[in-house]
Amino acid sequence: MNNEVYNFKLNIDWKLIHLINQIERFDANWTVIERKEGQSLKELKSIATVRSVGASNRIEGNKMSDEEVDVLLQKIDTTKLADRDSQEVVGYFEVLDLITECYESINLTESHIKSLHNGLMKYSVKDEWHKGNYKLHSNAVEASFPDGTRQIIFQTTEAGFSTEDAIRQLINWYNSETEVHPLIKVAAFVYDFLSVHPFQDGNGRLSRLISTLLLLKNGYKWIQYVSFEHEIENLKNEYYQVLRSCQAKRPNEDVTVWIKFFLSCLSNIQSQLKTKLHKSGLETRLSPKEKSIFTIIQNRPNIQSGEIAKKLAIPAPTVKRILSELLNMGLIEKQGSGRNVSYTIK
Repeated sequence: MNNEVYNFKLNIDWKLIHLINQIERFDANWTVIERKEGQSLKELKSIATVRSVGASNRIEGNKMSDEEVDVLLQKIDTTKLADRDSQEVVGYFEVLDLITECYESINLTESHIKSLHNGLMKYSVKDEWHKGNYKLHSNAVEASFPDGTRQIIFQTTEAGFSTEDAIRQLINWYNSETEVHPLIKVAAFVYDFLSVHPFQDGNGRLSRLISTLLLLKNGYKWIQYVSFEHEIENLKNEYYQVLRSCQAKRPNEDVTVWIKFFLSCLSNIQSQLKTKLHKSGLETRLSPKEKSIFTIIQNRPNIQSGEIAKKLAIPAPTVKRILSELLNMGLIEKQGSGRNVSYTIK
């Protein structure tokens, strides 16, 4: 069944309906889950925040690992953010934190979007000249690859009145549309925001922050406990391919593949959240020694049993027995073989 959403064509088929139903079923039970899993959710939010900040910046070429991001965010000193990677990470963290704490009072307006961009670029010395303002020069969507190369994906809306008009029309549509399902509205908004590319830089990162904002404002509160950005990072090539396949046919393009991709990502991270909540339930039943070993594996992925025994001053046979129990519970997994066996969180 062909339909129109904003300026786009959308084929509403059974797969799309299934994705929406799947997401909504989980959401319907969220209030009960939230009440039951209070303490576990605090820990999950902390982990998800680090992963989201790290992943969203790495998609755009940042080199910081989650471990480095975690160390930086543990003790932020804004006077010592000498390199751009650190500046971007702290800016993203502060905006994400603002969104999760104050989303109800952040409306979808031009001024708020510009303010979020300003916050995102707050510490980036290189971006001082354009933060919080629409682009002054034409830009293009580029993909960054691990070897440092960049590839142009799509030529975006021209700077000036064209960009201003496009963003105003998009915001007006989103705020006035009452019939389109919220999940499709969010996905369509993010798609067109990326296609217009209204700011000189930071559009990709801001689009992911806006995704979280709009999902929270539509009542999908579970989004803050799992990393949407990390899912996008894992599917980075597909992410760019889907965007490119739709954007190449502008205007009035068919965005069905993008909407399905966006919703599939949400469905995937819902499944991840269910698994994490199940594991956290098991964790509450661990003995003190089991908890200490599980915690050290959380903080030191790919650690070996000998290192665990040495760091925790627990006899090696005891460590091996507990590792076997944690493996059977499905809380950890084994990497390598023989003398090179190490352990990480599953």
